[in-house]
Amino acid sequence: MSLHPRGVMLMTVLALLSIPTSGQSANPKYDSTTEAKTKGTVEELKLPTKENAKGVAHLLVKSGTDTLDIYLCPKAFLDDMGATFAKGDEVVVTGSKVKQDNADLILAREVGKGPDTLVLRDDKGKPVWDWKH
Repeated sequence: MSLHPRGVMLMTVLALLSIPTSGQSANPKYDSTTEAKTKGTVEELKLPTKENAKGVAHLLVKSGTDTLDIYLCPKAFLDDMGATFAKGDEVVVTGSKVKQDNADLILAREVGKGPDTLVLRDDKGKPVWDWKH
């Protein structure tokens, strides 16, 4: 049995598509065993670019001498919740410390600011923004 040249090319393309590239990484998973509560001051709210509409919003939070990268949620969910963060806001973050691409980050489950608490994940770490689908 011999394959038509187009069949060989299609199989090659499919094989190449199944190989992960070094620049890609899976979304980090919430790990309740690394959950901790952290207090700090917002340095910056990093929003995804317009081209990356489903991108994730991050907070850079100064806690003591450390600057923490706090992974929040998709920007659209943040907008839906009416949540805002500005430089100098005092926050309390409950989240899971994880590594992604050799960088430490925190997947936020809850972010408290003043009397308000933004809940981003349930107690098992499942994102609440997924419930909308």
